[in-house]
Amino acid sequence: MSVLSLTILGGHFFLLFILCLFGLHRLSMVWRGYKYKNVQAIIPAKFKNLPKITVQIPLYNERFVAERIIDAVAKFEYPRGQLQIQIVDDSTDDTRQLVSERVKHYQQLGINIEHVQRKNRQGYKAGALKEAMMAATGEFIAIFDGDFIPSSDLLTKTIHHFKEENSNMPVNERVAMVQFRWQHLNRASSELTQVQAMMLDAHFGLEQQVRYASKLLFNFNGTAGIWRTEAIIDAGHWSADTLTEDLDLSYRAQLKGWKMVYLNDIECAGELPANMNAFKSQQHRWAKGGVQVMKKMLPKVWRAKLPLTTKIEASFHLSNNLAYLVMLLDTLLFLVPSLVIRHHYQVSDTLWFDLPLLLLSSGGHLVYLFYGQVVLGRSKLFALSKLPRLLLLGIQLAINNARAGIEALLGQESEFVRTPKDGELLIRNTITEHRENKQKDKHKITVTADDSIPFYRAVPPQGALIELLVALVYSIVFGWIIWQQHWFMVPAVFILTLGFLTTSLNSLRSHYGLMR
Repeated sequence: MSVLSLTILGGHFFLLFILCLFGLHRLSMVWRGYKYKNVQAIIPAKFKNLPKITVQIPLYNERFVAERIIDAVAKFEYPRGQLQIQIVDDSTDDTRQLVSERVKHYQQLGINIEHVQRKNRQGYKAGALKEAMMAATGEFIAIFDGDFIPSSDLLTKTIHHFKEENSNMPVNERVAMVQFRWQHLNRASSELTQVQAMMLDAHFGLEQQVRYASKLLFNFNGTAGIWRTEAIIDAGHWSADTLTEDLDLSYRAQLKGWKMVYLNDIECAGELPANMNAFKSQQHRWAKGGVQVMKKMLPKVWRAKLPLTTKIEASFHLSNNLAYLVMLLDTLLFLVPSLVIRHHYQVSDTLWFDLPLLLLSSGGHLVYLFYGQVVLGRSKLFALSKLPRLLLLGIQLAINNARAGIEALLGQESEFVRTPKDGELLIRNTITEHRENKQKDKHKITVTADDSIPFYRAVPPQGALIELLVALVYSIVFGWIIWQQHWFMVPAVFILTLGFLTTSLNSLRSHYGLMR
């Protein structure tokens, strides 16, 4: 066997081994999730007088949800004299007008609510939150994205987690942040939202719970949480040098000694992206931002005086988005050549080595997603029925998230792209409404193509044609392995072919359908 052939086979098995490590880590989450499933944060004491809270609602072109979130936070059952509400609005469309009218309505009712606007989007969400803090008066800051709907008693139920056990605690050993578990308003609206919800359920119900209960590093999720103002400032404030400012600030605060609390039993509902383009856009931002934070913070984690187990867990936490890149490299560069090489040298029996590695790498992730439903008390039968779709979704995200990882590793900067949170019906209604308003009153606020698109189309697909090309290549490989009767490889190659084909067609159909 030639050196090139040995190199290709070695590269294939090496990448499979890395994927197996990620799979083993997912399985360890399941075991630890069972161990820590009943651990809950205990309130050590309660405030005699409730502290002042500033509620910040960052918005950017959210006309479908802006009024709803303002109505929700205006209903908070919290002493009015201790509550400040900031609608942090960077919008460039008529969201500004809607927000302004709603804010004035509640101001007339005596609620301390402000419409904070900027002339530019410098620093995006991180920059908006940082600038708004200059006028914030709260000792604590609660943050909710525009598509979330907090319950009216959420603040009064959770603020006491910040109460110190005694007044002599060092400043940086106090609680910096309290995170709530996400719930999903449109969970049942489509197959796509159902599997998205399962992915997030596993993250919150398992990962966040395990890391908090075992005193490991975990993160604020950007919304549905409360920060101590002092902790934000002490950790270096919000920073826009990554696309996941929430993950970045969380690690900086914990490395400074601040503690964080995760409340698995407290829910806050929000919306999921309604179509594949919006979902892929969100995943690209999360994946790229995660790798950016890995580059920035992981060396600091390993230099810090932390237990080895904490450093190892943080390494998996911050690098898990690279699993897509590893999978794609093996899929595109090594899998097919390794099949051809083993067939050429008549060592096809070695294909049986692939089977346990593939089962461990993909199976570990599926078990993790399944148990994410079990630990939250959801239907086991329903969760089992969705596992094939979840496996397919992993393939569908491969090129999208691998590209995000490559961009982050290469240091390529990109804009913070807002994720549209509306269905096609809302989009069609908005297009009709926009056209009618334009004809009725030409002086009303309209938005040109140079501004943020008022119809909130998802970002056009990037890589859809590449995904289609890869699907065609794998369809040929699929026919070849059937011809050669490598039956046990049929499921793996079939799911690869189907995954790349469906994601490219869905992206193109969604994009051009919206264009019409």
